[in-house]
Amino acid sequence: MTDEQIKSDTKPVAVLYRMVMEKHICPYGLKSKYLLEHKGYEVEDHHLTTREETDAFKEKYGVETTPQTFIREKRIGGYDGVRAFFDKKKEGEKESAYRPIIVIFLMAFLMSVGVSWALPNGPFVISVVEKFIAIAMCLLAVQKLRDLTSFTNQFLGYDLLAQRYVPYAYVYPFAEALAGILMLAGVLVWVSAPIAFFIGTVGAISVYKAVYIDKRELKCACVGGDSEVPLGFVSLTENVLMVAMAIWMVGKTAVLAIL
Repeated sequence: MTDEQIKSDTKPVAVLYRMVMEKHICPYGLKSKYLLEHKGYEVEDHHLTTREETDAFKEKYGVETTPQTFIREKRIGGYDGVRAFFDKKKEGEKESAYRPIIVIFLMAFLMSVGVSWALPNGPFVISVVEKFIAIAMCLLAVQKLRDLTSFTNQFLGYDLLAQRYVPYAYVYPFAEALAGILMLAGVLVWVSAPIAFFIGTVGAISVYKAVYIDKRELKCACVGGDSEVPLGFVSLTENVLMVAMAIWMVGKTAVLAIL
């Protein structure tokens, strides 16, 4: 029986075998059950409650993993198999390499709007832009600090200063976080601005050389060492924004001091 014939069944029933143990409930089993029910299937839910029972099931059906789904006695497979059966992409399959950076920038923007709305401080649009850059710097620093070793390995591939002085690669995310926090608070501008200006300038020059002069195809370490974001325009923009923010903060502080 073909998949199309199975799907056309007026009263579709799916038989699901999944691990439900005292100390472990298989997440893919739950996802399979939900997807099947969401697609209108009645699920015969069989729990594999012990390791021995699970191993016996695998041996019986000649499979290496659970969960396993059967429809009209045809084995559909695990969670990926169920998704494929319903013509859905494999979960976790990268639809866009830029998704992580888009999510970070969108979250930073929404947070900046929320903070500016709740704590009005000067013109709204200017406040949003200032806080957006500061929050984005903090979020990007967190991504780098999740796995400092992985970040430094990728960062050393293109940053000119880090290639000459390796410890700079380890200092960079802390410096970015510090500058972002101080800029968000609006304090110690004479500390945050030079830091942002320096790391932003070095970063911009490094990215420009690697991408537009040397024509190298690299991954950007801006969202962490496991990033699939291509090194290029996004990376250059991040650094330019830091430089622009540094110059703006210094100029703003100087004007306010004069007034």
